[in-house]
Amino acid sequence: MSETAQPQSTEAELIAVRREKLGKLRELGVDPFGAAFETTHTPIGLRENFAEGLQVKVAGRVNGWRNMGKSCFFHVGDIHGQVQGFISVKELSPEDLAIFECLERGDWLGIEGETFLTRTGEPTVKVAKFTVLSKSLRPMPDKWHGVADREIKYRKRHLDLMSNEESAAVFVTRSRMVAEIRSFFHERGYLEVETPMLQDIPGGAAARPFETYHNALGMPLTMRIAPELFLKRLLVGGFTKVFELNRNFRNEGISRRHNPEFTMLEAYQAFADFEIMADLVETLVCRLAEKFCGGLKIEHKDEEGNVTRTINLERPWKRANYHDLIAEAAGADFFTITAEQRRQRCEELGVQISENMEDHEVIQQVFEKKVEEHSFDPCFVTRVSSELVPLAKVTPGGKTVEVYELIINGQEISPGYSELNDPDVQRDRLEHQAGGEEEQKVDYDFIETLEHGMPPAGGIGIGIDRLIMMLTGAPTIRDVILFPLLKRKD
Repeated sequence: MSETAQPQSTEAELIAVRREKLGKLRELGVDPFGAAFETTHTPIGLRENFAEGLQVKVAGRVNGWRNMGKSCFFHVGDIHGQVQGFISVKELSPEDLAIFECLERGDWLGIEGETFLTRTGEPTVKVAKFTVLSKSLRPMPDKWHGVADREIKYRKRHLDLMSNEESAAVFVTRSRMVAEIRSFFHERGYLEVETPMLQDIPGGAAARPFETYHNALGMPLTMRIAPELFLKRLLVGGFTKVFELNRNFRNEGISRRHNPEFTMLEAYQAFADFEIMADLVETLVCRLAEKFCGGLKIEHKDEEGNVTRTINLERPWKRANYHDLIAEAAGADFFTITAEQRRQRCEELGVQISENMEDHEVIQQVFEKKVEEHSFDPCFVTRVSSELVPLAKVTPGGKTVEVYELIINGQEISPGYSELNDPDVQRDRLEHQAGGEEEQKVDYDFIETLEHGMPPAGGIGIGIDRLIMMLTGAPTIRDVILFPLLKRKD
């Protein structure tokens, strides 16, 4: 085995060399793209439960080696980790030596042999037999620098995963966190369900949907923006604790916090309210932090490894009134001045608004820019304006609703409601929304469903991508989504 990559070589030249070796393998009677290979251990499993003198079979991608003339050390592994292999070249038959010389970094290899510790204490497999599993026809990213270009990192995630242990670890952690979230709700008696992604009327949120068309039915459809109205139908049907880990689609802007396709958890509990659901979310997030992050202090670091922010998740979490927080940031008189004066105040504060925004949307814009983006430790923002959440119960007086918005790391992680279950009030609020840039369409079938009786309930949504960002310290949502949507280059 030898390194074919030369600093001055072009990618085309490297590919040509690899294809030449591909041909040589076939001439030697070796299938370059292999078959099933039975293993006794995974690379990381062998390292973590290592003992000398074991006869093992391990498979993985070759990720670097040291050719010492008469012997060769190399590593095989996957996203979970790697283990070292050792081959004595002089002990290879001429046929095996010819095959071995066709291998290089990036190939997939199965190895069989006995385990031992090197003089430096490195767990190693002394290879008695090796099997070619797949020939890599393109070179791996640079061994030491990996994929430095973020554009390539997101467009070609496979290169990022094979060369960046930290990136791979984020996605392994994400998978395990999602499994833990499921366990958390199952332990509390929730049933997991699936609701439609294709919907006649998009509901459950104020957002622009993706539109499509069903040829057989001859009708336009939209991709769901939220599963809320279907999950509430299940409350009416008798499900008293229900949750869904779902994919939502919103045809809106892309930013470091927004991807058009994202993962959301929604859960509903009969006979609860937004306060009970806030306690549930607080318990869940702390459980994830303690299990996967080593505690309730979450450090965010820059690319050089310097700590830039520490988020403190220690309980109890802060709870504060929506209007009080805005008044602190925008002036104590913010809610006593006129709507036009509020617009002028936005200009003074550097908050951008549009002419089409209603007054409640202007207020919300101030909240997002002057409160939310500057709140890093957890804060349940309660009693928001009733115009913003038409699906939640109104507090006595009718100016606010019984909701929370959980802010962590400068962004909303989770909303929670005391769910509106009066069908007449729900119809009136949806039909008489104040207007502005964002409105929900009226789903009269849902209102009819409410007329069959929905129990009082608490409901929550949790943005899984943003939650993972916060817990792992990822700088953008693209760093926690395996294949984020990107604009085509052509």
